[in-house]
Amino acid sequence: MTPSEIALVRQGFERIAPDAENVGLALYQKLFELDPSLRRLFGNDMRRHGRNIMAALAMVVGSLDDLGPVLAQVQSLGRRHASYGVQPRDFATGGVALIATLEAGLGEEFTAAAREAWSRAYTTLTDVMIAAMNEAMLAAA
Repeated sequence: MTPSEIALVRQGFERIAPDAENVGLALYQKLFELDPSLRRLFGNDMRRHGRNIMAALAMVVGSLDDLGPVLAQVQSLGRRHASYGVQPRDFATGGVALIATLEAGLGEEFTAAAREAWSRAYTTLTDVMIAAMNEAMLAAA
């Protein structure tokens, strides 16, 4: 990612971070609207899931200029998602939900450049997670 893309992502995250739990809940609400079958992958404590996804985003957003130090954590997150029954294709739906949630939360500040930057950041994160998921699935087979 370019420095300007990283700055856009960080600026957007700073704006939504004070309301992180509600943003996380909104993200999952959008995810389940897009694909109701994904609801089965989650327990009843959606507040916890909302906090967890926002904490993961905070970790990645803070490390966008050097993912090396958090790479093992991201890979572990991918392996855990495999054990939950998440499929690699589910990340595309998650990306749509994230972008829609950011658009709703940031309004006019969510410019085309910000959308592209967030999409690249999400793809960077999920590519690592999916690779770890695939390795975990192969090892389990």
